[in-house]
Amino acid sequence: MKRAIPVLVLTAVGLVPLWRYAPSTDTTSAPSTTESVAPSPSATPSSTSGSSALVVEGPVVNTEKGAVQVEVTFDGDEIASVRMLQQPNHPQTTAAVPTLIEETLEAQSADIDTVSGATITSDGYKESLQAALDQQGA
Repeated sequence: MKRAIPVLVLTAVGLVPLWRYAPSTDTTSAPSTTESVAPSPSATPSSTSGSSALVVEGPVVNTEKGAVQVEVTFDGDEIASVRMLQQPNHPQTTAAVPTLIEETLEAQSADIDTVSGATITSDGYKESLQAALDQQGA
């Protein structure tokens, strides 16, 4: 009897996180593998304070967490800025985006590290970014 009470209490304490777990409310169906669904990214030149800037949209990449799409602004051959046009509505993604953008600006390429905890989004980001970079180079 002396052991039964602690066993029951510890079992209940262990099950509480399971009962409180709330799965994702994202109801969109996304493929289980990363694949690009928008093969035709667009590029638009724009003029910013006298200098010519090229804005290139990467393709939409569907991931398990949701769609990812980037927009890259080039100043000559240099990446001037990166903006997320689409991203999964997930706290880890929201936290990872500034890191991904910062690393892209430092590396000036898509050869950046994956952000821990947002691996799927990082992979989609890099795929969309690389497609935009390829288009700018073409």
